[in-house]
Amino acid sequence: MKKFLYIGLILFILFSLTEAKSTFLRSENVKEDILHVFQSGSSKELARFFENGVDININGNQGDYSRNQAELVMRDFFKKYPPVDFQLLHEGKNAEQIVYYIGVYKSEDISFKVFIRGKKDNEAVKFYSLDIVKS
Repeated sequence: MKKFLYIGLILFILFSLTEAKSTFLRSENVKEDILHVFQSGSSKELARFFENGVDININGNQGDYSRNQAELVMRDFFKKYPPVDFQLLHEGKNAEQIVYYIGVYKSEDISFKVFIRGKKDNEAVKFYSLDIVKS
């Protein structure tokens, strides 16, 4: 009987951890998560938002990347331009579950406008386009 109790407890804990991890991408937390990701310069956390394929444009260098490739592109960007500050200026959505965010990313010597487009899917938001342009 104790064995079943332990198994049940372990399954409950695993389910709780999985549920907690999935709330990171829920639409009501996206604004705070985007702020955190860009302020910390975490390409790994940003990649969790990406669709399987994502279009990234950094100052005219544009490409279609897999989630893993996009993470590497953003890792290089954050290394080249370490974050000093990030602010979200605007967010919006339309009836077709398309969401967008506009922000300003500041590095030591340069600022960038950030344009993010994504799609809401079962309360989660996945980005399919990311444009980063010097301002």
